[in-house]
Amino acid sequence: MTAHFAHNLPWGTELVDGGARFRLWAPAQEAVSLVPGTGAPVPMSKTGDGWFDVLTDAVPVGGAYQFALKDGFRVPDPAARAQVSDVHGPSRLVDPKAYEWRTADWKGRPWQETILYELHAGTYSQDGTFDAITRDLDRLVDIGVTAIELLPVAQFGGNRGWGYDGVLLYAPHTAYGGPDDLKRLVDACHARGLMVLMDVVYNHFGPDGNYLGRYAPAFFDAKRRTPWGAAIAFERAPVRDFFIHNALYWLEEFRCDGLRFDAIDHIEDNAEEEVLAEIAREVRTRMPHRHIHLTIEDDENTTRLFQFDEAGNPLLYDAEWNDDWHHAVHVVLTGEETGYYQDHADEPIARLARTMAEGYDYQGAPSAFRGKARGRPSAHLPPTVFINFIQNHDQTGNRALGERLSSLAPSEAVDAALTLLLLAPHIPMLFMGDEYGETKPFLFFTDFQGDLAKAVRKGRRDEFGNNAMFADAAGKNLVPDPNAVETFDRCILSPAETPRLDLVKRLIAARKAHVIPHIKSIGGHAGNVAAVEGAAFSVSWTFGDRSALILTANLSDAPVTTPSNAGGKPFFTTPPGISDAGTLPPWSVIASLSL
Repeated sequence: MTAHFAHNLPWGTELVDGGARFRLWAPAQEAVSLVPGTGAPVPMSKTGDGWFDVLTDAVPVGGAYQFALKDGFRVPDPAARAQVSDVHGPSRLVDPKAYEWRTADWKGRPWQETILYELHAGTYSQDGTFDAITRDLDRLVDIGVTAIELLPVAQFGGNRGWGYDGVLLYAPHTAYGGPDDLKRLVDACHARGLMVLMDVVYNHFGPDGNYLGRYAPAFFDAKRRTPWGAAIAFERAPVRDFFIHNALYWLEEFRCDGLRFDAIDHIEDNAEEEVLAEIAREVRTRMPHRHIHLTIEDDENTTRLFQFDEAGNPLLYDAEWNDDWHHAVHVVLTGEETGYYQDHADEPIARLARTMAEGYDYQGAPSAFRGKARGRPSAHLPPTVFINFIQNHDQTGNRALGERLSSLAPSEAVDAALTLLLLAPHIPMLFMGDEYGETKPFLFFTDFQGDLAKAVRKGRRDEFGNNAMFADAAGKNLVPDPNAVETFDRCILSPAETPRLDLVKRLIAARKAHVIPHIKSIGGHAGNVAAVEGAAFSVSWTFGDRSALILTANLSDAPVTTPSNAGGKPFFTTPPGISDAGTLPPWSVIASLSL
Protein backbone atom coordinates (compact mmCIF):
# COMPACT_ATOMS: atom_id res chain seq x y z
CA MET A 1 0.00 0.00 0.00
CA THR A 2 1.40 3.40 -1.00
CA ALA A 3 0.16 6.87 -0.16
CA HIS A 4 1.10 10.53 0.11
CA PHE A 5 0.91 12.56 3.31
CA ALA A 6 0.94 16.28 4.09
CA HIS A 7 0.07 18.45 7.05
CA ASN A 8 -1.65 21.78 6.37
CA LEU A 9 0.37 24.57 7.96
CA PRO A 10 -1.01 27.90 9.24
CA TRP A 11 2.50 29.34 8.69
CA GLY A 12 4.68 29.01 5.61
CA THR A 13 3.55 27.54 2.32
CA GLU A 14 0.78 25.41 0.89
CA LEU A 15 0.49 24.27 -2.73
CA VAL A 16 -2.89 25.24 -4.16
CA ASP A 17 -4.51 25.52 -7.57
CA GLY A 18 -2.73 28.32 -9.39
CA GLY A 19 0.55 28.11 -7.49
CA ALA A 20 1.27 28.32 -3.80
CA ARG A 21 0.10 30.29 -0.79
CA PHE A 22 2.86 32.02 1.19
CA ARG A 23 2.11 33.23 4.72
CA LEU A 24 4.17 35.06 7.33
CA TRP A 25 3.33 36.51 10.74
CA ALA A 26 5.22 39.82 10.91
CA PRO A 27 3.32 42.12 13.31
CA ALA A 28 6.23 44.59 13.51
CA GLN A 29 6.18 45.22 9.74
CA GLU A 30 4.04 47.53 7.65
CA ALA A 31 4.88 45.77 4.38
CA VAL A 32 6.33 42.40 3.35
CA SER A 33 7.12 41.05 -0.13
CA LEU A 34 7.74 37.58 -1.45
CA VAL A 35 11.05 37.41 -3.33
CA PRO A 36 11.25 34.49 -5.80
CA GLY A 37 14.61 33.03 -6.74
CA THR A 38 14.12 34.56 -10.15
CA GLY A 39 11.77 37.32 -11.14
CA ALA A 40 10.37 40.43 -9.48
CA PRO A 41 9.27 40.65 -5.83
CA VAL A 42 5.58 40.02 -5.21
CA PRO A 43 3.83 42.29 -2.64
CA MET A 44 2.02 40.39 0.10
CA SER A 45 -1.38 41.40 1.47
CA LYS A 46 -1.78 42.45 5.08
CA THR A 47 -4.70 40.35 6.34
CA GLY A 48 -4.96 41.41 9.98
CA ASP A 49 -3.45 40.39 13.34
CA GLY A 50 0.03 40.79 11.89
CA TRP A 51 -0.36 38.27 9.05
CA PHE A 52 0.81 38.74 5.46
CA ASP A 53 -0.01 36.35 2.65
CA VAL A 54 -0.07 35.96 -1.11
CA LEU A 55 -1.15 33.32 -3.61
CA THR A 56 1.11 33.23 -6.66
CA ASP A 57 2.76 30.99 -9.25
CA ALA A 58 5.97 33.04 -9.16
CA VAL A 59 7.83 30.25 -7.32
CA PRO A 60 7.87 26.78 -8.90
CA VAL A 61 8.10 23.61 -6.83
CA GLY A 62 11.76 23.22 -5.99
CA GLY A 63 12.33 26.94 -6.48
CA ALA A 64 13.90 29.38 -4.05
CA TYR A 65 12.13 32.17 -2.19
CA GLN A 66 12.62 34.67 0.64
CA PHE A 67 10.58 37.35 2.37
CA ALA A 68 11.67 40.98 2.05
CA LEU A 69 10.87 43.29 4.97
CA LYS A 70 10.00 46.94 4.50
CA ASP A 71 13.65 48.00 4.76
CA GLY A 72 14.60 45.50 2.07
CA PHE A 73 16.22 43.01 4.44
CA ARG A 74 15.55 39.44 3.28
CA VAL A 75 14.75 36.56 5.62
CA PRO A 76 14.03 32.86 5.12
CA ASP A 77 10.61 31.41 5.78
CA PRO A 78 10.55 30.41 9.50
CA ALA A 79 8.23 27.51 8.56
CA ALA A 80 10.08 26.47 5.41
CA ARG A 81 9.99 22.75 4.67
CA ALA A 82 13.51 23.03 3.26
CA GLN A 83 16.37 25.46 2.72
CA VAL A 84 18.42 25.86 -0.43
CA SER A 85 21.60 25.84 1.67
CA ASP A 86 22.07 27.47 5.08
CA VAL A 87 19.83 29.28 7.57
CA HIS A 88 20.64 32.73 6.17
CA GLY A 89 19.75 32.09 2.55
CA PRO A 90 16.61 31.34 0.56
CA SER A 91 14.05 28.72 1.46
CA ARG A 92 12.93 26.09 -1.04
CA LEU A 93 9.32 25.40 -2.03
CA VAL A 94 8.55 21.74 -1.42
CA ASP A 95 5.69 19.54 -2.57
CA PRO A 96 5.05 17.51 0.61
CA LYS A 97 3.12 14.91 -1.37
CA ALA A 98 5.94 14.18 -3.79
CA TYR A 99 7.18 11.27 -1.67
CA GLU A 100 5.30 7.99 -2.15
CA TRP A 101 5.16 6.06 1.13
CA ARG A 102 5.55 2.28 0.94
CA THR A 103 4.41 1.68 4.54
CA ALA A 104 1.26 3.77 4.59
CA ASP A 105 -0.55 1.17 6.71
CA TRP A 106 2.05 1.29 9.52
CA LYS A 107 0.36 1.97 12.88
CA GLY A 108 3.41 1.80 15.16
CA ARG A 109 4.16 -0.40 18.16
CA PRO A 110 2.90 -0.36 21.77
CA TRP A 111 5.08 1.64 24.15
CA GLN A 112 6.00 -1.37 26.28
CA GLU A 113 7.82 -2.88 23.27
CA THR A 114 10.12 0.14 22.99
CA ILE A 115 13.88 -0.37 23.08
CA LEU A 116 15.22 3.07 22.16
CA TYR A 117 18.44 3.84 20.32
CA GLU A 118 19.41 7.53 20.44
CA LEU A 119 21.54 8.66 17.52
CA HIS A 120 23.00 11.82 16.02
CA ALA A 121 22.64 11.85 12.24
CA GLY A 122 25.91 13.69 11.60
CA THR A 123 28.23 11.43 13.60
CA TYR A 124 26.44 8.11 13.19
CA SER A 125 28.37 7.44 9.96
CA GLN A 126 31.21 8.79 7.86
CA ASP A 127 28.63 10.20 5.42
CA GLY A 128 26.60 11.85 8.16
CA THR A 129 23.32 11.60 6.26
CA PHE A 130 19.82 10.19 6.59
CA ASP A 131 20.59 7.78 3.77
CA ALA A 132 23.62 6.43 5.63
CA ILE A 133 21.40 5.65 8.64
CA THR A 134 18.96 3.90 6.31
CA ARG A 135 21.75 1.65 5.03
CA ASP A 136 22.57 0.57 8.60
CA LEU A 137 19.06 -0.24 9.83
CA ASP A 138 19.42 -4.00 9.41
CA ARG A 139 22.29 -3.94 11.92
CA LEU A 140 20.06 -2.23 14.49
CA VAL A 141 17.27 -4.71 13.86
CA ASP A 142 19.72 -7.57 14.36
CA ILE A 143 20.71 -6.11 17.73
CA GLY A 144 17.05 -6.03 18.75
CA VAL A 145 16.37 -2.29 18.79
CA THR A 146 12.69 -1.41 18.19
CA ALA A 147 12.90 2.39 17.90
CA ILE A 148 15.44 5.01 16.90
CA GLU A 149 15.40 8.46 18.44
CA LEU A 150 16.94 11.16 16.28
CA LEU A 151 18.67 14.10 17.92
CA PRO A 152 17.06 17.28 16.54
CA VAL A 153 17.30 17.55 12.75
CA ALA A 154 15.69 20.97 12.29
CA GLN A 155 17.94 23.39 10.35
CA PHE A 156 20.57 25.09 12.52
CA GLY A 157 23.48 27.42 11.81
CA GLY A 158 26.39 25.78 9.99
CA ASN A 159 26.75 22.14 9.02
CA ARG A 160 27.91 20.66 12.33
CA GLY A 161 25.99 20.75 15.60
CA TRP A 162 24.00 18.72 18.09
CA GLY A 163 20.76 20.18 16.72
CA TYR A 164 19.61 21.95 19.88
CA ASP A 165 20.30 25.37 18.30
CA GLY A 166 17.73 24.95 15.55
CA VAL A 167 16.18 28.08 14.03
CA LEU A 168 14.08 26.75 11.13
CA LEU A 169 12.06 24.12 12.95
CA TYR A 170 10.20 22.71 9.94
CA ALA A 171 13.22 22.20 7.65
CA PRO A 172 15.29 19.01 7.91
CA HIS A 173 18.95 20.01 8.05
CA THR A 174 20.40 20.24 4.54
CA ALA A 175 23.71 18.61 5.55
CA TYR A 176 21.80 15.43 6.47
CA GLY A 177 19.70 15.33 3.28
CA GLY A 178 16.40 16.81 2.13
CA PRO A 179 12.88 16.14 3.36
CA ASP A 180 12.47 13.15 1.06
CA ASP A 181 15.68 11.60 2.44
CA LEU A 182 14.23 11.81 5.95
CA LYS A 183 10.94 10.35 4.77
CA ARG A 184 12.83 7.53 3.09
CA LEU A 185 14.58 6.81 6.41
CA VAL A 186 11.30 6.72 8.33
CA ASP A 187 9.71 4.56 5.63
CA ALA A 188 12.63 2.11 5.75
CA CYS A 189 12.38 1.94 9.55
CA HIS A 190 8.69 1.11 9.39
CA ALA A 191 9.35 -1.57 6.78
CA ARG A 192 11.62 -3.23 9.36
CA GLY A 193 9.29 -2.79 12.33
CA LEU A 194 11.27 0.10 13.77
CA MET A 195 9.62 3.18 15.25
CA VAL A 196 11.11 6.66 14.80
CA LEU A 197 10.99 9.31 17.53
CA MET A 198 12.01 12.88 16.75
CA ASP A 199 13.72 15.11 19.32
CA VAL A 200 12.18 18.61 19.15
CA VAL A 201 13.32 21.82 20.83
CA TYR A 202 10.55 24.24 21.75
CA ASN A 203 12.23 26.09 24.63
CA HIS A 204 14.44 28.44 22.57
CA PHE A 205 15.88 29.23 19.14
CA GLY A 206 19.55 29.06 18.28
CA PRO A 207 21.79 32.16 18.11
CA ASP A 208 22.68 31.90 14.42
CA GLY A 209 20.01 32.59 11.79
CA ASN A 210 17.00 33.38 13.99
CA TYR A 211 15.38 36.42 12.37
CA LEU A 212 11.98 36.18 14.06
CA GLY A 213 12.78 39.00 16.48
CA ARG A 214 13.36 41.36 13.54
CA TYR A 215 9.81 41.18 12.17
CA ALA A 216 7.91 39.48 15.04
CA PRO A 217 9.41 40.57 18.38
CA ALA A 218 6.09 39.58 19.96
CA PHE A 219 7.11 35.97 19.34
CA PHE A 220 9.24 36.33 22.47
CA ASP A 221 8.49 37.26 26.08
CA ALA A 222 10.63 40.24 27.04
CA LYS A 223 10.04 39.56 30.76
CA ARG A 224 11.59 36.10 30.78
CA ARG A 225 14.89 34.52 29.78
CA THR A 226 16.08 30.95 29.36
CA PRO A 227 19.69 29.76 29.75
CA TRP A 228 19.94 30.06 25.96
CA GLY A 229 18.30 33.43 25.32
CA ALA A 230 14.86 35.00 25.03
CA ALA A 231 11.90 32.99 26.25
CA ILE A 232 9.05 32.24 23.87
CA ALA A 233 5.60 33.83 24.28
CA PHE A 234 3.43 30.73 24.04
CA GLU A 235 0.33 32.66 25.15
CA ARG A 236 0.06 34.36 21.73
CA ALA A 237 -2.07 32.39 19.26
CA PRO A 238 0.27 32.58 16.22
CA VAL A 239 3.21 31.49 18.37
CA ARG A 240 1.24 28.67 19.93
CA ASP A 241 0.07 27.48 16.50
CA PHE A 242 3.66 27.51 15.24
CA PHE A 243 4.65 24.86 17.78
CA ILE A 244 1.44 22.84 17.86
CA HIS A 245 1.58 22.41 14.11
CA ASN A 246 5.30 21.68 14.17
CA ALA A 247 4.58 18.68 16.40
CA LEU A 248 1.73 17.56 14.15
CA TYR A 249 3.91 18.10 11.08
CA TRP A 250 6.58 15.61 12.16
CA LEU A 251 3.94 13.05 13.10
CA GLU A 252 1.67 13.42 10.06
CA GLU A 253 3.86 14.52 7.17
CA PHE A 254 6.97 12.54 8.16
CA ARG A 255 5.03 9.70 9.81
CA CYS A 256 7.19 9.80 12.94
CA ASP A 257 5.98 7.59 15.77
CA GLY A 258 6.65 10.03 18.56
CA LEU A 259 8.44 13.09 19.85
CA ARG A 260 10.88 13.85 22.63
CA PHE A 261 10.41 17.40 23.99
CA ASP A 262 13.68 18.95 25.14
CA ALA A 263 13.99 20.68 28.53
CA ILE A 264 10.32 21.38 29.13
CA ASP A 265 11.11 23.09 32.44
CA HIS A 266 11.97 26.11 30.26
CA ILE A 267 8.63 26.04 28.44
CA GLU A 268 6.29 28.35 30.33
CA ASP A 269 2.99 30.04 29.53
CA ASN A 270 0.07 31.50 31.40
CA ALA A 271 -2.70 30.13 29.21
CA GLU A 272 -5.60 28.28 30.79
CA GLU A 273 -4.27 25.09 29.18
CA GLU A 274 -0.49 24.94 29.01
CA VAL A 275 0.90 24.54 25.53
CA LEU A 276 2.44 21.14 26.28
CA ALA A 277 -0.94 19.76 27.30
CA GLU A 278 -2.61 21.27 24.23
CA ILE A 279 -0.01 19.71 21.93
CA ALA A 280 -0.58 16.29 23.48
CA ARG A 281 -4.35 16.64 23.36
CA GLU A 282 -4.25 17.64 19.68
CA VAL A 283 -2.02 14.68 18.87
CA ARG A 284 -4.24 12.19 20.72
CA THR A 285 -7.38 13.63 19.10
CA ARG A 286 -6.06 13.66 15.55
CA MET A 287 -4.27 10.30 15.56
CA PRO A 288 -6.32 7.90 17.72
CA HIS A 289 -5.57 4.84 15.59
CA ARG A 290 -1.76 5.07 15.64
CA HIS A 291 0.69 4.28 18.43
CA ILE A 292 2.07 7.80 19.00
CA HIS A 293 4.51 8.22 21.87
CA LEU A 294 5.20 11.60 23.49
CA THR A 295 8.15 11.90 25.87
CA ILE A 296 9.79 14.73 27.76
CA GLU A 297 13.03 15.84 29.35
CA ASP A 298 12.42 17.78 32.56
CA ASP A 299 14.88 18.74 35.27
CA GLU A 300 12.01 19.29 37.72
CA ASN A 301 10.93 15.60 37.88
CA THR A 302 7.36 16.53 37.06
CA THR A 303 4.39 14.18 37.14
CA ARG A 304 1.53 16.46 36.02
CA LEU A 305 1.74 15.44 32.35
CA PHE A 306 1.33 11.73 33.03
CA GLN A 307 -2.34 10.85 33.07
CA PHE A 308 -3.83 7.55 31.91
CA ASP A 309 -7.25 6.13 31.12
CA GLU A 310 -8.67 2.96 32.69
CA ALA A 311 -6.92 0.81 30.10
CA GLY A 312 -3.58 2.43 30.89
CA ASN A 313 -3.40 4.48 27.69
CA PRO A 314 -1.77 7.91 28.03
CA LEU A 315 -4.06 10.93 27.86
CA LEU A 316 -1.10 13.29 27.48
CA TYR A 317 2.50 12.03 27.66
CA ASP A 318 3.96 8.53 27.78
CA ALA A 319 7.30 8.94 29.52
CA GLU A 320 10.20 11.06 30.77
CA TRP A 321 13.97 10.72 30.60
CA ASN A 322 15.00 9.67 34.11
CA ASP A 323 18.22 11.53 34.90
CA ASP A 324 18.06 10.32 38.51
CA TRP A 325 18.57 6.70 37.44
CA HIS A 326 21.51 7.68 35.25
CA HIS A 327 23.16 9.84 37.89
CA ALA A 328 22.98 7.12 40.55
CA VAL A 329 24.39 4.51 38.16
CA HIS A 330 27.17 6.87 37.12
CA VAL A 331 28.22 7.56 40.72
CA VAL A 332 28.27 3.84 41.51
CA LEU A 333 30.33 2.96 38.45
CA THR A 334 32.78 5.89 38.43
CA GLY A 335 32.85 7.32 41.96
CA GLU A 336 32.40 10.85 40.57
CA GLU A 337 30.76 13.27 43.01
CA THR A 338 31.03 16.69 41.33
CA GLY A 339 28.27 18.76 39.73
CA TYR A 340 24.84 17.17 39.75
CA TYR A 341 26.38 13.85 40.80
CA GLN A 342 26.79 15.25 44.31
CA ASP A 343 23.04 14.82 44.86
CA HIS A 344 23.41 11.06 44.50
CA ALA A 345 26.80 10.51 46.16
CA ASP A 346 25.82 9.88 49.78
CA GLU A 347 23.99 6.54 49.31
CA PRO A 348 24.24 5.75 45.60
CA ILE A 349 23.22 2.09 45.88
CA ALA A 350 20.12 2.89 47.92
CA ARG A 351 19.29 5.79 45.60
CA LEU A 352 19.67 3.59 42.53
CA ALA A 353 17.42 0.95 44.08
CA ARG A 354 14.83 3.61 44.83
CA THR A 355 14.81 4.88 41.24
CA MET A 356 14.28 1.33 40.03
CA ALA A 357 11.35 0.77 42.36
CA GLU A 358 9.72 4.22 42.31
CA GLY A 359 11.00 6.14 39.27
CA TYR A 360 12.55 9.32 40.63
CA ASP A 361 15.09 9.55 43.42
CA TYR A 362 14.26 13.21 44.14
CA GLN A 363 10.55 13.38 44.93
CA GLY A 364 10.45 16.70 46.76
CA ALA A 365 13.68 16.49 48.75
CA PRO A 366 16.17 19.39 48.73
CA SER A 367 18.81 19.21 46.00
CA ALA A 368 22.21 20.47 47.17
CA PHE A 369 23.31 21.03 43.57
CA ARG A 370 20.25 23.12 42.69
CA GLY A 371 19.80 24.75 46.07
CA LYS A 372 16.07 23.99 46.20
CA ALA A 373 13.57 21.18 46.57
CA ARG A 374 13.15 19.05 43.48
CA GLY A 375 10.60 16.57 42.20
CA ARG A 376 7.23 15.06 42.98
CA PRO A 377 6.20 11.64 44.33
CA SER A 378 6.37 9.14 41.48
CA ALA A 379 5.78 5.64 42.88
CA HIS A 380 2.15 5.75 41.67
CA LEU A 381 3.29 5.84 38.04
CA PRO A 382 3.90 2.67 36.01
CA PRO A 383 7.57 1.88 35.31
CA THR A 384 7.10 2.59 31.59
CA VAL A 385 6.84 6.31 32.41
CA PHE A 386 10.59 6.30 33.02
CA ILE A 387 13.18 6.13 30.23
CA ASN A 388 16.50 4.95 31.66
CA PHE A 389 19.99 5.06 30.12
CA ILE A 390 23.59 4.57 31.17
CA GLN A 391 24.50 7.65 29.10
CA ASN A 392 23.09 9.93 26.42
CA HIS A 393 24.28 12.84 24.29
CA ASP A 394 24.12 15.22 27.27
CA GLN A 395 25.87 13.04 29.82
CA THR A 396 28.80 12.49 27.47
CA GLY A 397 28.88 15.78 25.59
CA ASN A 398 28.56 17.92 28.71
CA ARG A 399 31.88 16.55 29.92
CA ALA A 400 34.90 18.66 28.95
CA LEU A 401 36.50 15.78 27.07
CA GLY A 402 33.30 13.99 26.06
CA GLU A 403 34.30 10.64 27.57
CA ARG A 404 31.90 7.76 27.26
CA LEU A 405 31.19 5.45 30.19
CA SER A 406 33.32 2.74 28.55
CA SER A 407 36.34 5.00 29.15
CA LEU A 408 35.40 5.84 32.73
CA ALA A 409 34.39 2.53 34.30
CA PRO A 410 35.56 -1.10 34.17
CA SER A 411 34.06 -3.16 31.37
CA GLU A 412 32.41 -5.60 33.77
CA ALA A 413 30.79 -2.68 35.63
CA VAL A 414 29.30 -1.31 32.41
CA ASP A 415 28.05 -4.81 31.56
CA ALA A 416 26.25 -4.99 34.91
CA ALA A 417 24.69 -1.56 34.34
CA LEU A 418 23.51 -2.58 30.87
CA THR A 419 21.93 -5.68 32.39
CA LEU A 420 19.95 -3.59 34.87
CA LEU A 421 19.01 -1.18 32.09
CA LEU A 422 17.75 -3.78 29.64
CA LEU A 423 16.00 -6.17 32.04
CA ALA A 424 14.16 -3.69 34.29
CA PRO A 425 10.53 -2.92 33.31
CA HIS A 426 11.29 0.72 32.52
CA ILE A 427 11.87 1.83 28.93
CA PRO A 428 15.59 1.37 28.10
CA MET A 429 17.54 3.71 25.85
CA LEU A 430 20.93 2.98 24.33
CA PHE A 431 23.11 5.85 23.15
CA MET A 432 24.67 5.09 19.77
CA GLY A 433 27.73 2.93 20.32
CA ASP A 434 26.58 1.49 23.66
CA GLU A 435 25.80 -1.79 21.96
CA TYR A 436 29.46 -2.59 21.24
CA GLY A 437 31.26 -0.31 23.71
CA GLU A 438 32.28 2.69 21.60
CA THR A 439 35.27 4.47 23.16
CA LYS A 440 35.39 7.47 20.86
CA PRO A 441 34.17 10.59 22.68
CA PHE A 442 30.96 12.42 21.99
CA LEU A 443 32.03 16.05 22.29
CA PHE A 444 30.18 19.34 22.11
CA PHE A 445 30.59 20.63 18.55
CA THR A 446 29.29 23.58 16.52
CA ASP A 447 29.96 25.27 13.20
CA PHE A 448 29.69 28.97 13.98
CA GLN A 449 31.71 31.80 12.48
CA GLY A 450 33.24 35.11 13.59
CA ASP A 451 32.43 36.58 16.99
CA LEU A 452 29.84 33.90 17.76
CA ALA A 453 32.44 31.18 17.25
CA LYS A 454 34.85 32.99 19.57
CA ALA A 455 32.15 33.44 22.22
CA VAL A 456 31.15 29.76 22.07
CA ARG A 457 34.79 28.65 22.30
CA LYS A 458 35.42 30.89 25.31
CA GLY A 459 32.14 29.96 26.97
CA ARG A 460 32.84 26.26 26.58
CA ARG A 461 36.27 26.56 28.15
CA ASP A 462 35.08 28.85 30.96
CA GLU A 463 32.30 26.38 31.75
CA PHE A 464 34.84 24.03 33.31
CA GLY A 465 36.77 26.67 35.22
CA ASN A 466 35.75 25.24 38.60
CA ASN A 467 37.50 21.99 37.71
CA ALA A 468 41.15 22.15 38.74
CA MET A 469 42.19 20.25 35.62
CA PHE A 470 40.80 23.00 33.36
CA ALA A 471 41.11 26.07 35.59
CA ASP A 472 44.28 27.75 34.27
CA ALA A 473 45.09 28.82 30.72
CA ALA A 474 46.89 25.57 29.89
CA GLY A 475 44.02 23.54 31.25
CA LYS A 476 41.42 25.50 29.29
CA ASN A 477 43.29 24.70 26.11
CA LEU A 478 42.68 21.02 26.81
CA VAL A 479 38.96 21.59 26.21
CA PRO A 480 38.40 20.88 22.51
CA ASP A 481 37.36 23.82 20.35
CA PRO A 482 33.67 23.21 19.50
CA ASN A 483 34.11 24.85 16.08
CA ALA A 484 37.08 22.78 14.97
CA VAL A 485 36.29 20.17 12.32
CA GLU A 486 38.59 17.79 14.21
CA THR A 487 36.29 17.97 17.25
CA PHE A 488 33.38 16.77 15.14
CA ASP A 489 35.44 14.12 13.33
CA ARG A 490 36.57 12.56 16.60
CA CYS A 491 32.95 11.72 17.41
CA ILE A 492 32.10 9.66 14.31
CA LEU A 493 31.23 6.08 15.26
CA SER A 494 33.38 3.07 14.43
CA PRO A 495 31.11 0.01 14.92
CA ALA A 496 32.88 -3.23 15.82
CA GLU A 497 32.17 -6.85 16.71
CA THR A 498 32.87 -7.13 20.45
CA PRO A 499 31.87 -9.35 23.37
CA ARG A 500 29.61 -6.52 24.54
CA LEU A 501 27.67 -6.66 21.28
CA ASP A 502 26.87 -10.30 21.99
CA LEU A 503 25.84 -9.42 25.56
CA VAL A 504 23.51 -6.65 24.41
CA LYS A 505 21.89 -8.92 21.82
CA ARG A 506 21.32 -11.61 24.45
CA LEU A 507 19.95 -9.07 26.93
CA ILE A 508 17.48 -7.65 24.44
CA ALA A 509 16.38 -11.16 23.44
CA ALA A 510 15.83 -11.96 27.12
CA ARG A 511 13.88 -8.74 27.59
CA LYS A 512 11.59 -9.60 24.70
CA ALA A 513 11.06 -13.15 25.96
CA HIS A 514 10.71 -12.62 29.70
CA VAL A 515 10.04 -8.95 30.54
CA ILE A 516 8.02 -7.30 27.78
CA PRO A 517 5.15 -9.85 27.95
CA HIS A 518 4.52 -8.77 31.55
CA ILE A 519 5.12 -5.00 31.36
CA LYS A 520 1.58 -4.03 30.43
CA SER A 521 0.33 -5.56 33.69
CA ILE A 522 2.74 -3.61 35.91
CA GLY A 523 0.92 -0.61 37.30
CA GLY A 524 1.72 2.02 39.88
CA HIS A 525 3.14 1.12 43.29
CA ALA A 526 4.35 -2.17 41.81
CA GLY A 527 8.04 -1.68 42.63
CA ASN A 528 9.61 -2.66 45.93
CA VAL A 529 13.16 -2.45 47.25
CA ALA A 530 13.37 -5.89 48.79
CA ALA A 531 16.85 -5.47 50.27
CA VAL A 532 19.92 -3.24 50.28
CA GLU A 533 23.05 -4.68 51.83
CA GLY A 534 26.23 -2.71 51.18
CA ALA A 535 26.83 -2.66 47.44
CA ALA A 536 24.12 -5.26 46.80
CA PHE A 537 20.39 -4.81 46.40
CA SER A 538 17.28 -6.61 45.24
CA VAL A 539 14.30 -4.89 43.62
CA SER A 540 11.05 -6.52 42.55
CA TRP A 541 7.99 -5.52 40.54
CA THR A 542 4.66 -7.24 41.03
CA PHE A 543 2.60 -8.13 37.95
CA GLY A 544 -1.17 -8.02 37.77
CA ASP A 545 -1.39 -11.75 38.52
CA ARG A 546 0.82 -11.33 41.63
CA SER A 547 3.84 -12.94 39.99
CA ALA A 548 6.97 -10.79 39.95
CA LEU A 549 10.17 -9.72 38.21
CA ILE A 550 13.22 -9.59 40.49
CA LEU A 551 16.61 -8.02 39.82
CA THR A 552 19.42 -8.71 42.28
CA ALA A 553 22.79 -7.03 41.85
CA ASN A 554 26.23 -6.55 43.31
CA LEU A 555 27.64 -3.29 41.99
CA SER A 556 31.12 -3.45 43.46
CA ASP A 557 34.48 -5.00 42.68
CA ALA A 558 34.31 -7.46 45.61
CA PRO A 559 32.06 -10.47 46.33
CA VAL A 560 29.09 -9.76 48.62
CA THR A 561 26.52 -11.81 50.43
CA THR A 562 23.33 -12.32 48.44
CA PRO A 563 20.59 -9.99 49.72
CA SER A 564 18.23 -11.97 51.93
CA ASN A 565 15.11 -11.25 49.86
CA ALA A 566 16.53 -12.44 46.52
CA GLY A 567 14.47 -15.18 44.89
CA GLY A 568 12.56 -16.40 41.86
CA LYS A 569 13.76 -18.52 38.94
CA PRO A 570 16.73 -16.90 37.15
CA PHE A 571 16.40 -16.35 33.39
CA PHE A 572 19.55 -14.25 32.87
CA THR A 573 22.74 -13.59 34.77
CA THR A 574 25.72 -11.31 34.22
CA PRO A 575 28.30 -12.80 34.21
CA PRO A 576 26.82 -16.04 32.84
CA GLY A 577 26.36 -19.07 35.05
CA ILE A 578 26.25 -17.48 38.51
CA SER A 579 23.62 -18.32 41.13
CA ASP A 580 22.02 -16.49 44.03
CA ALA A 581 23.14 -19.12 46.52
CA GLY A 582 25.18 -17.38 49.18
CA THR A 583 27.53 -14.98 47.40
CA LEU A 584 27.31 -12.63 44.44
CA PRO A 585 30.57 -12.13 42.52
CA PRO A 586 31.78 -8.62 41.62
CA TRP A 587 29.69 -6.61 39.18
CA SER A 588 26.96 -9.21 38.85
CA VAL A 589 23.23 -9.17 38.19
CA ILE A 590 20.63 -11.93 38.43
CA ALA A 591 17.27 -11.48 36.72
CA SER A 592 14.51 -13.78 37.95
CA LEU A 593 10.80 -14.40 37.55
CA SER A 594 8.62 -15.51 40.42
CA LEU A 595 5.57 -17.08 38.75
